[in-house]
Amino acid sequence: MIAVATWNVLHRVHAENDGDAVVARWPEESERIAAITARLADRAERVIALQEVSGDQLASLRAGLPDRVIYAFRYPRVPVPRHRPSPLRDSSEHLVLVLEEPGEQLAAGAFEDAPGKGTLAVQAAGIVFVATHVSWDQRRTGQIAGLAGLGAAWPGHPTVLLGDFNADHAMVAQGLGAGFLVADLPPDALPTRPATSGPGGLRIDHVAARGADIKGVTVEAVDGLSDHNLVRADIA
Repeated sequence: MIAVATWNVLHRVHAENDGDAVVARWPEESERIAAITARLADRAERVIALQEVSGDQLASLRAGLPDRVIYAFRYPRVPVPRHRPSPLRDSSEHLVLVLEEPGEQLAAGAFEDAPGKGTLAVQAAGIVFVATHVSWDQRRTGQIAGLAGLGAAWPGHPTVLLGDFNADHAMVAQGLGAGFLVADLPPDALPTRPATSGPGGLRIDHVAARGADIKGVTVEAVDGLSDHNLVRADIA
């Protein structure tokens, strides 16, 4: 078994542009960044995929997780503040894979139709792990189909997709096709993206695998550190 997790940690510029509750809860972004790094330092998963990682957050991860191997892809698009100057020193945005052991980076890139969304693939322990963030709008259909092709790019190696798909289970399963298993969350699981107010929310963060089984999928609350909860699973 290999324990994995995926978490969209919410880039500060996106949070401020959208008026997310995180901004009021964490007025000092440096404190939120430190809290995210501390929480990840306590995680036991061998592979953790992160989305919406700012340049400041990435620097904190590299400093605060000296025993982990961190792979990062920087998007060509840099988020632009709409309301006030960014509190970040480095506003760049990254996809990140945090590994317990060194691997081999195989591919990284933005989707052709979305310079702020994309994929990062690293091979470790005989498995290809792909961190991804998919667009919210109609572009997601083609992007998810592209992920299915990416999963077949390294024959002989199981592939595990980890990320924010901005789509529900049925849409992801249909888009990836029969070659992929998309983990079903338990009926009583928390939403992966809680509602901004009141009950409800969305289940749009997923773990999918080709050539491997997925067990023990859970959603863990992150206590307001992000607008997404963390999803963990075991890969067999």
